[in-house]
Amino acid sequence: QVQLVESGGGLVQAGGSLRLSCAVPGNIFSRSAMGWYRQAPGQQRELVASITIAGNTNYADSVKGRFTISRDNAKNTVYLHLNNLKPEDTAVYYCNARVYLWEAYWGQGTQVTVSS
Repeated sequence: QVQLVESGGGLVQAGGSLRLSCAVPGNIFSRSAMGWYRQAPGQQRELVASITIAGNTNYADSVKGRFTISRDNAKNTVYLHLNNLKPEDTAVYYCNARVYLWEAYWGQGTQVTVSS
């Protein structure tokens, strides 16, 4: 499948912030709901945040009030702002574009590590 490109991960101390970016081909972005997932070693991949074409957002309970998802339609880019980071946020974060249930695209992932 077409691969999306994430960036912005890194190593931060607890309480710090990061901004993740995901560049999406325009022909996909314009038709897609976007999501950020994360996966820690030995754990299932979980949906962290999503945003529809109309701009409606949803968040996992564990990140509500701390993370913000947004999309810039002019730049074909989706962002995830991670604030007040905790060690349990440590994971590989993946960008996902969903056109239909049977048509979706993924990025390679970007590592976020939070030290205590």
